[in-house]
Amino acid sequence: MRAEIEAAAGEIRESLALLRRHLDWDNALRRLDELNNLAEDPKLWDDPTRAQTIMRERTQLDTSVAGYRALERDLSDSLELIEMGELEGDATVVADAEAQLYGLRDRANKLQIESLLSGEADANDCFVEVNAGAGGTEAQDWALMLMRMYTRWAEQHGYKTEWLDETPGEEAGIKSATVQIKGHNAYGWLKTEAGVHRLVRISPFDSQARRQTSFAAVSISPVIDDKIDIEINEKDCRIDTYRASGAGGQHINKTDSAVRITHIPTNIAVSCQQERSQHKNRAKAWDMLRARLYERELKIREDAAAALEATKTDIGWGHQIRSYVLHPYQMVKDLRTEVETSQSQAVLDGALDPFLEAALASRIKGQSDDAHAAGG
Repeated sequence: MRAEIEAAAGEIRESLALLRRHLDWDNALRRLDELNNLAEDPKLWDDPTRAQTIMRERTQLDTSVAGYRALERDLSDSLELIEMGELEGDATVVADAEAQLYGLRDRANKLQIESLLSGEADANDCFVEVNAGAGGTEAQDWALMLMRMYTRWAEQHGYKTEWLDETPGEEAGIKSATVQIKGHNAYGWLKTEAGVHRLVRISPFDSQARRQTSFAAVSISPVIDDKIDIEINEKDCRIDTYRASGAGGQHINKTDSAVRITHIPTNIAVSCQQERSQHKNRAKAWDMLRARLYERELKIREDAAAALEATKTDIGWGHQIRSYVLHPYQMVKDLRTEVETSQSQAVLDGALDPFLEAALASRIKGQSDDAHAAGG
């Protein structure tokens, strides 16, 4: 069998081994049996919230197990076909089976990436918060462009978006805004977007058409389930109310219905003005604060404190995770994964998948390097 075929088969087998280890195979099968039994219980839907959580976990685990088994089976079938074709001297059979094998390699890579969306909160909705850096109108316009990029990405993937809070810029753009993105794996896909984003362009606000560099910070937090208990001492919080302009700046509210909650020990602040009722905004703000505190704990447990601190440092040089250059050339480059593209407008219109996949794939590489080190 040719060396390139053996190499492709070896890559797929390595992917299968990583997938099996990541799934914790024996425990995954036991848990799937438990979930299947729970799903057949007629009393399950007496508690709709619990039922939805169970069914979501069951679907995710069933998809992962089925994907692994199908990949394992198709690899065996392809190799058998290649061996049979070579024995019979049938070049057509060999070529077809070889093409299937290379397709399986791509499938294995995709399964590996999707398998990484199995963290404690990866399947949940998320809050996306964007804050403009120093630089006035330029940075505020850039912050709005970033938020538009994320909402476009969400729409393209069938996710729903809800604006929760917005502080408009003086002339254009936003000083800050928070949007909730609702859909399966929203947090898992977007969590690596936290950090500082840098824009280089000819300023549309400069009469001399000079090139400007702007910065904005992105924070991503999971919307936490009822099963996750985050205790907050209200004595540790400061609650402020103020007059809201309404979600997206579309309405004028003549009462102090907007709510801002500041968690003093961590200096984490959240605000909501989406509802006209102060009571509803307060409830949503508490949800957002719990999400931010939970995300903080996740980052610590995942040994990713650096990613968390990126949202707290100065929004400027030396802290960016991605650069978007619109002049003198077109280039978007992720400074962590080295992924880049000249299709900058497409990225700003929501074409983020190559960057999101690369960020997850870098974790796979880390797992693979760890496995080789352990074996070596």
